[in-house]
Amino acid sequence: MSQKRTYRQYSTEFKEEAVSLVNDQGYSVPEAAKALGINPNMLYRWKEKFEAKQAGHQLSESERDELIRLRKENRNLLMEKEILKNSLHSALTPI
Repeated sequence: MSQKRTYRQYSTEFKEEAVSLVNDQGYSVPEAAKALGINPNMLYRWKEKFEAKQAGHQLSESERDELIRLRKENRNLLMEKEILKNSLHSALTPI
């Protein structure tokens, strides 16, 4: 039987410290990843996210929540518009 794969969760502080090893202390990503016992690709992703956040390219949690809410609202409004358009079309079509 196959077992469900479990993934290790890392705290935000751990991720920031790992990125700090590369950015501030001059370690290469593979060196820092090996020292921390993590995959280098993971550290590259954390570094990229951290730099995007510093540059202001990443959405904050509240902005992300608002974007999700607005997309859902837009989807509902488009659906309502289509329903109204179809009902108007059928009301104007002679029998």
